[in-house]
Amino acid sequence: MTLRSVLPLVAMLWVWVLPAHAVATHPAVSVTASHAWIRLLPGTLPAGGYVTLHNAGDKSLVLTGASSPDYQSIMLHRSILANGMSRMVMIKQLKLPAHATIKLAPGGYHLMLMQAMRTIHVGDTVPVVLHFANGGQLHVNFKARPANAH
Repeated sequence: MTLRSVLPLVAMLWVWVLPAHAVATHPAVSVTASHAWIRLLPGTLPAGGYVTLHNAGDKSLVLTGASSPDYQSIMLHRSILANGMSRMVMIKQLKLPAHATIKLAPGGYHLMLMQAMRTIHVGDTVPVVLHFANGGQLHVNFKARPANAH
């Protein structure tokens, strides 16, 4: 093979590879996650996801959702107290101000992990991707803990 015969092949491969690479990139997020864990509940009840998020950037970010290969869906929720009763409401997004720390914790904002795709055991690691309005993503490993964990 000569260089002249290989160049068209290289050019063709470049055209195929470049768009795939461009689609796979996401805007960077200035958020870090710590203390990520899920509370396992018995049977097919949804699990609660908790994490501390710190936005080290100069701009606010908006968390719009999450996904995991281990759960069919994940929703953003907030626990509220109304008329002496605690209840959960689904929220569409959660703003993370610049240079701020937000805790998703029991009794407040949290993730609801619905319909496990496999049996999750205490001690398992559950991969979760947090999705932001700017198209950015943050991959976080959540540790499965028992129902009585705090």
